[in-house]
Order: sequence, then structure tokens, then C-alpha cells
Amino acid sequence: MKAAIITIGDEILIGQIVDSNSGYIAKSLDKIGVEITEMISISDNKQHILDTFSKLQNTVDLVIITGGLGPTKDDITKKTFCDYFNDELVVDDQVLEHVTQLIEGFYKRAITQINKDQALVPSKCIILHNKVGTAPGMWMKKENTVFISLPGVPYEMKYLIENEVIPKVVQEYKRPYIIHKTILTYGLGESLIAERIEDWENNLPEFIKLAYLPSPGRVRLRLSARGINKEILVKTIAENVISLTKIIGDIIVGFDDSETIEVVLARLLSQQNKTISTAESCTGGKIAQLLTSVSGASKYFKGSVVSYTTDVKINVLGLAAELIMEHSVVSEAVARQMAVNVKSLMKTDYAIATTGNAGPTKEDGNAKVGTVFIALATPNEVIVTEYDFGQPREKVIDRTVIKSLELLQKEILKNV
Repeated sequence: MKAAIITIGDEILIGQIVDSNSGYIAKSLDKIGVEITEMISISDNKQHILDTFSKLQNTVDLVIITGGLGPTKDDITKKTFCDYFNDELVVDDQVLEHVTQLIEGFYKRAITQINKDQALVPSKCIILHNKVGTAPGMWMKKENTVFISLPGVPYEMKYLIENEVIPKVVQEYKRPYIIHKTILTYGLGESLIAERIEDWENNLPEFIKLAYLPSPGRVRLRLSARGINKEILVKTIAENVISLTKIIGDIIVGFDDSETIEVVLARLLSQQNKTISTAESCTGGKIAQLLTSVSGASKYFKGSVVSYTTDVKINVLGLAAELIMEHSVVSEAVARQMAVNVKSLMKTDYAIATTGNAGPTKEDGNAKVGTVFIALATPNEVIVTEYDFGQPREKVIDRTVIKSLELLQKEILKNV
């Protein structure tokens, strides 16, 4: 079963807002075995919408549209639906009653004609009742394709997908199973991983596909299996994950998208009853942000000093001015002392410190742009490593953050 997703709105095309709806819809459909073949963003233009409908007609089973259902004149999806389906708008009494209760009962104001017009729907459509907003969803079929129109407001769209669209699709269509398994790796690039697992990848069954999903410092390997026998899919995926672990187990840190390195670290630190603090210069608090993004982080994360300038390193972290003058702010000595001092200040078992030149200019010191020192203070020693992360600035910062967490994870695992 195949589907296409259309987002309508000039605000998306000019970059004023980011389209998050398509991703949510795609994930929801994927879970029930619907294959997404296209995602399209188009303008609030009647002819453009009609042309897009015509292009998708009979090429997919479902077309899901978000946007253009508001009460203002630039919201034209309902009228365009009528043109495409040779239909007319009529008042739906149940929708009108809901809109009236929402406006007068919840918002405590008199309903206007523009609010009442939200109850106008194509006469041939199946109403998808929107209990959290005024614009109803619409389900209409032409030949072999169902067109589903949803509001663009994210929480309204999500409500309708979860409570109306998915249950109806499950009820009316037979679908294959789609099983995904994501393996999270750190410390090795995409091409090097591909070389190590080439034979394994070449021997995957035809119904299992492997995708490489690289990002700074990490690569996710996603296995996707599609078929009619769920038990066989799950069993085969599991067997291939076991054989993959034997090949690259040294760089695997978790499974599935929820198993990010910060989640893995949260589990390891909690299990060992250990604590962590950070002293960050070039990373500007991003390591602390990631560590605290996991629920329950207060159990293992004590605090951070974002010592972005030299005077904060001296006055807050307690580094000697002479040390900085002798070695420069971007140096092994400064990184080491930052880690030692913040570990003592916060009274933690581990501490991470970063100092470097992310660019684009050299600023303090004379270190080459891309030079970073990462220090990790453990219960027994302080490890300092120098890196050249190149350019641009964003890449340097992201790679420093990921590498810092990777070093911490490897050190903790020594004690598991």
C-alpha cells in the first residue's frame, strides 16, 4: 500500500515555518505498513493543488493533505476539493454544533459567520471529527485513490491521524508488515563501517534493506524488513542483528532511535551510581544540554560551568592566570585543569572539559581553527586528547560534543 503526503502553504515554501507534519504522518503510516512514495510542499494556489491531485491520482492508494482548512480567505482546500470531486459545500450540523460549543463554551465569545463557515464541507466527503479544533478532516475517494485533508495545526493534525485516520486505514486496507531495527554506532565513519560489514550486507535476504544514516560523530544503521509474515520478519531481523554485533560490536552503543548516546550514558551512570559534571568553553554548554535532555538526569548530572571566556576560567573555575599565559587558553594543560577543577567543584565521579577554537577566527590564543582539547577526569586519572575537527564552526562544535560523550562512554564501560 502506497501513500503520498502534501503540505499546503506559502509559509512553508518561503521558509517561514518548518514542515514537521509530514514527518509525523510518515512515521504513523509506516508503523501500519503503508509505504510513503512522495512528500510534496505546494503553494496556496488552486490550480497548483488540482494539478498535484491529478498527478497523484491512481498512482498511490492514499493522498494525505495538511493545511488550507482555516477560516480565512487564503484557506482554499475545501473549495478545491469541491472542484476536483465535482461537489459542493454544505453545512454539516454535527460540525456546526461542535464549533459553536468550542467558540461559545470554551472561548466564551459569540460565534461569528467566519466560525460557522468551518462547518461547510463537501457533500460527498466522510467527516473526520476534530475534537481539538474547529476544522474537520475530510476523507474522499476518487477511482483508486483516497484523498484525506487535515488541518495544518500540528496538534489538530496529530489528533486526527491518531484517532481518525489510522484506525480507518487499518479497518479498510490490507497492509504488509514493515519492521525496522536501528543500530546506533559511534566512533567510525560511514565508509569505514561499510567496508567492515560488506560481506554481511551482501548476504542480507532480499526482503531486508540496510540504510546508513550518518550524522556528526555517529552512524545509525537501519534494517527494514517488509512482508506478510510478521514472525519471520522479526526473527530474521534479530538473527542478522546478532551476526552484525559480532562484526562491529566495538562501536555499537545502542539500538533503536531512542538509544542515543545520552540515553546510553544515562543508563550506565545510573546503574553504576556515578555522577558527571562539565566545564565547557568551545561547546558552550551543549554537552550539558544533551546530558540533561534525558528524564531523570538529576540523578547523575550535577552541573556545568560554561567558561567561554578566559576570565571565567580564572574567576569561576579557579585556573591560574599564569597557566593560561604559559600554555594558551587552547591547550592540553588548560583542558586538564578545567576538568580537574570542575570535578572538585561539583564533587562528581567524572568530569568533561572542552577548550578549542571553533572558528571562524582564532580569537584567544593562536590555535589553528578546528583545534580542540577534550579532557576527561575519571575517578583514577585525567585523560586529555587533542583533535583537529577542521571547519566549519558548527561541525567543530558538534563533533566535539559527540566525541566527548563517546570518550566518557568508553571509560565507563571499562568498569562494567
